[in-house]
Amino acid sequence: MKYLLVFISVLLLSWCPFRHVSGDPVTGVVSPVDMAGPEYTMFHKENTNGCDLVMNMSTSQRCAFVKDTPDCYMEDGFINYLQLVFCLLPPNLTPLTITFCIIWLFFLFIVLGVTASKFFCPNLSAISSSLRLTHNVAGVTFLALGNGAPDVFSATVAFSRPHTAGLAVGALFGAGIFVTTVVAGAVSLVKPFTVASRPFLRDVVFFMAAVFWTFVILYKGTISLGETLGYLGLYVVYVITVIVSAYVYSHQNHSANRTSAQISPYIPEILSPDDDAPLLSNGNIQQDYDSEYSPLLPYCESTATILLNSLNPVDGRTWRRKTWGWRTAKIIKMPLEVLLLLTVPVVDPDKDNRNWRRPLNCLQLVTAPLVCVLTFQSGEYGLYLISGLFPVWALTLLFGLFISAIVFLTTTNDHPPPYHSLFSLLGFLVSAIWISAAASEVVSLLHMLGVVLCLSNNLLGLTLLAWGNSIGDCFSDITIARQGYPRMAISACFGGIIFNMLFGVGIGCLLQMFHHETLLMLEPEGLLTWVLAGSLGLSLVLSFVIVPLRRFHLDKAYGVFLLLFYAVFLLVALLTEFGFIHT
Repeated sequence: MKYLLVFISVLLLSWCPFRHVSGDPVTGVVSPVDMAGPEYTMFHKENTNGCDLVMNMSTSQRCAFVKDTPDCYMEDGFINYLQLVFCLLPPNLTPLTITFCIIWLFFLFIVLGVTASKFFCPNLSAISSSLRLTHNVAGVTFLALGNGAPDVFSATVAFSRPHTAGLAVGALFGAGIFVTTVVAGAVSLVKPFTVASRPFLRDVVFFMAAVFWTFVILYKGTISLGETLGYLGLYVVYVITVIVSAYVYSHQNHSANRTSAQISPYIPEILSPDDDAPLLSNGNIQQDYDSEYSPLLPYCESTATILLNSLNPVDGRTWRRKTWGWRTAKIIKMPLEVLLLLTVPVVDPDKDNRNWRRPLNCLQLVTAPLVCVLTFQSGEYGLYLISGLFPVWALTLLFGLFISAIVFLTTTNDHPPPYHSLFSLLGFLVSAIWISAAASEVVSLLHMLGVVLCLSNNLLGLTLLAWGNSIGDCFSDITIARQGYPRMAISACFGGIIFNMLFGVGIGCLLQMFHHETLLMLEPEGLLTWVLAGSLGLSLVLSFVIVPLRRFHLDKAYGVFLLLFYAVFLLVALLTEFGFIHT
């Protein structure tokens, strides 16, 4: 009950930030007693050895400070960006270095998006179809993981490092506010509709529970193993609720249809436009279009031709129909897509032979294990020498060549082998490692930008990291709404972000507990953390109250309200970050 009262107080005080609270007149830091009593002392402490102090040093001392300060050391990641800025490059090139790092950051977001959409999601779909999961179970498990892979991996990496946990808090809360206000508001503006009442209330209640749980953890300043498992347990309860509610809904519909059939024994069959499949189905139109380009006589492609065609990420017919902007973006992504095609197997149930490409799949049996050992933990295990003589990567290469030779000699180009589904597991693992490696670089790069630009992790998380991971969801949900499926778009807004928060915090803290202690200390980074928590909680409470009062009809007025809410939140967050609003 005490945490609930404090949470409600934060909801109110986050939008009344000019209220004066006693504190140090010089530093502006609120005393623990004034802020929240003795519990606040558990996580509020001055960071005297923080890496952000490097900007207070002279240019000649910064390199030594970065090398000697543990807070400046990033365990994961291939590039030490702080040493790149302060040690390898001269100080007069720092602005140029920051510019290139921001460009590199945008490219990393492209890596996350392409890997998740074209390699991670198809393999998850193949796994769910192999396991014969229902649409409801697959939607809240594998589909949620596929859609939220960049967010979950970024939050997991950030939470697994004590000095970047603020990035995870900012990203999860910032993405939550962005998706539930900007994306939901844009969907309401594009296609006003009436939302399904029970799923909407269910998702909002579970999301409020996740936010409140996170607020309690931040308020306490510590998180135990049981509380971490509570995040994963809450999502299990959410999945069970979705499955049970879907079953009850289908059972009610079945009973209603049976009752109506008994009342009206004869119902004339009326052919709707959607039922006229032989004439109007898009599938047949596509088949007719494809048949125009199919050869008149069957022929057998050579193995080399299959390999070259499989490594070509551009479809000639699609290229001719697209605009110059799309072509430019495709050229930029082409080297990345070729690299991913070389290393990540894709089993796609929607393609011919489930996307079986014998020469490419055999090549991937060699490259995929190499990527795993050379990418996981920044290649630490791949470079390890067995008995001080033989490297692990060489042993992995020999093993991959042996398995690849067996598969190549026992299969044909025309028919996938019975064990082809196992390639989806390998593709899932390799694409997950690629996403994790890119997420590690994103977190390390944002940490460097925060140090150099004197910005908090929370601000970078709620802006760059949240926007970068959520902008793809924004465009996809708006496109779904324009196609006439606004309910699906609004469900994706809430359902996906629940998964991201619960798994991002839960898995990240579990990884840190695995390497350190079972009781972790979390240090909120000042007032901005509570502004984030209060704003997200307030937006959910307003949606929980306003939408039922409007009879669950989301129109353009509600969409404008959500966009204005996000604009005010962003303004308050920026004013708080730069000291215009303080305690």
